[in-house]
Amino acid sequence: MTGHEDPSRSESPLDWDALARFPGTLVVYMGVRRAGEIAAALIAAGRDPEEPAAAIERGTLPAQRTVTATLAELQAAIAAAELRPPAIVVSGAVAARREALAWLERRPLAGRTVVVTRARAQASELADRLRALGAAVVELPAIRIEPRIDSEEVKAAVANLHAYALVCLTSANGASLLFEAMEAQARDARALAAATVAAIGPGTAAALRERGIIADVMPERFVAEALAEALEPVPIAGKPVLVARAAEARDVLPDALRARGAEVDVVALYETVAEAPDPEAAEAALDADYLTFTSSSTVRSFAAVLDDRRPTRPRVVSIGPITTEAARAVGLDVVVEAERSDIGGLVAALVDDASAQRVAG
Repeated sequence: MTGHEDPSRSESPLDWDALARFPGTLVVYMGVRRAGEIAAALIAAGRDPEEPAAAIERGTLPAQRTVTATLAELQAAIAAAELRPPAIVVSGAVAARREALAWLERRPLAGRTVVVTRARAQASELADRLRALGAAVVELPAIRIEPRIDSEEVKAAVANLHAYALVCLTSANGASLLFEAMEAQARDARALAAATVAAIGPGTAAALRERGIIADVMPERFVAEALAEALEPVPIAGKPVLVARAAEARDVLPDALRARGAEVDVVALYETVAEAPDPEAAEAALDADYLTFTSSSTVRSFAAVLDDRRPTRPRVVSIGPITTEAARAVGLDVVVEAERSDIGGLVAALVDDASAQRVAG
């Protein structure tokens, strides 16, 4: 039934006597502000004042809050908790099952607000995982991806792709854009038949797999230094090697390969550009529980967005050591660093920290 009636009507259209006699559960929509009046009307009509009751604010959403009490005491419980609309009121024996049925609040990130700073096109995977774990997600894209596959250097590399002995991809974005550039020249996975293909991590390997390529080499740690080490058994002296990456990537990998005698071509498939943030999302980020970073570029762009302000409340979560170094360089205190430098590793580290904070609190 509705708890919000037409104020111009002199009498309530609700049959309180019939509702009081109803043997099952009563659910009152839009009734939290009139919960006291509704309870009084039901009790006056014969409903048991000791009947279990509950009020649920923002039901099924990350910010859900619930109070339970007897029907007679529910209004006081609502006032004490300062519950606000939108909310519903439930009265009946089922309200006594609240603790047994409280699955939503038991999710590991329930009640936590997490900021995602990834580029908008890549943010959905991380945001979806966090929401499934109960978090309220603030999407604050700090960067956007600008493809550069129309450049002459990329076109030349793709035209000569069959000649490379080793092709290294350092991001999922790079893997996707390389194939987009190949398609523009009517080339497909067969162009890589003669090459050893290396992926920096599982996200990059998955992007390659979607296009029919199984990475030959992937390091245990998903950073350039580890990929360079993993490639040591691959003979590259005097051979042509392609490193396809972001424009602003570090030179650790190409320098290591050149030191082993490889003829390295480095091509920029894309660049990361600072994204203008939504002002409300930027303010929300300062008051969140967690602030996540998945690359050095997101750190630098986020810092530029805030100018001289630095968030003090959120716990900063980094995907790996390179991102952590960038965060500390701009004055951010990283308290959580993923052991595995991918999205799954970042989420696992965040969940572990939230659990530890809950126990400590």
